[in-house]
Amino acid sequence: MDKIIIKGLEIFAHHGVYDQEKTKGQRFIINGEFNTDTITAGMSDDIEDTLDYAKICDYIKDYMVLNQVNLLETLVNELSRKLLLTFDKISSLSLEICKPDAPIPAKFENVSIKVERSRHTAYISVGSNMGDREDYINNAIDNLSLDENIKVLAVSDLIETKPYGVVKQDDFINAVFKIETLYSPIELLSRLHIEESSAGRERKIHWGPRTLDLDIIFYDSLIMSTDNLIIPHVDMQNRMFVLKPLCDIDPYVIHPRFNLTAKEMLCNLEAKE
Repeated sequence: MDKIIIKGLEIFAHHGVYDQEKTKGQRFIINGEFNTDTITAGMSDDIEDTLDYAKICDYIKDYMVLNQVNLLETLVNELSRKLLLTFDKISSLSLEICKPDAPIPAKFENVSIKVERSRHTAYISVGSNMGDREDYINNAIDNLSLDENIKVLAVSDLIETKPYGVVKQDDFINAVFKIETLYSPIELLSRLHIEESSAGRERKIHWGPRTLDLDIIFYDSLIMSTDNLIIPHVDMQNRMFVLKPLCDIDPYVIHPRFNLTAKEMLCNLEAKE
């Protein structure tokens, strides 16, 4: 991926834990690498087709001057997020903020924090088998689309399916939607749980009836396993209510562990039935 690089951008601002940092201010030095496509601008020679580094510098300066935080960690993380939200030509970035005049009682050259952040693509499975099932699903997707850290890219058709598992319950309505997000996997899971809770979901019976169920199916090509989250979603390759709507919006997305497309997994599952 092509990069636009900014080094040594000096800004005077008032961030820090100590009162003297807040009142007197100090120098901050910003270094950034911004991954973007330069081919289009290289062909057109038109500034509208490129990532305008002057505007990036102006944005960084305005943000750092007009806001005030205690921690460098907060500053670099929030500024990175705001840059990705503001400049859609940035696919990912590396941002370092330095405090060369930090109040450290020793001789030092510099202190800085550097982060790398990017946009991510995720696929979310959604289901409901209580109350107004379609409303629960549509409201959840609408609410998530209002979150500035989430952009809903595609939504499958709704399908009605039989319950998965042994618990006797009503039929489900299911769908899958594709998003672009700035959330990490754990942050995204937490955001989905908030949406489930707002719909009145209660986790009483495993695979039991629910007003709203939201699961992360894929997150980029990530493979991860923790006590609270496994990606890709466990057993999705055997779940018709996931594979059918997934194929509706992206039949050629690849399962990173099995190296099979959604369409291939669906064909394999249909062959078993």
